[in-house]
Amino acid sequence: MLVLSRKRDERIMIGDQISLMVVDIRGDKVRLGIEAPSDVAVHRSEVYEAIQREQALEVESVVAE
Repeated sequence: MLVLSRKRDERIMIGDQISLMVVDIRGDKVRLGIEAPSDVAVHRSEVYEAIQREQALEVESVVAE
């Protein structure tokens, strides 16, 4: 894992097409802005995990048929 320090309005680039910007810092919360191509899905980890569980259940139901 790469750990970086950034201040408000500073960016981190991931490859050539994904940009993360620190939008705001309030206490222990950091707001991030994410710019990515429309074909790249961007989700909070808990949403991503829920999507993965739902897709696994769909696959299981198709296999069980």
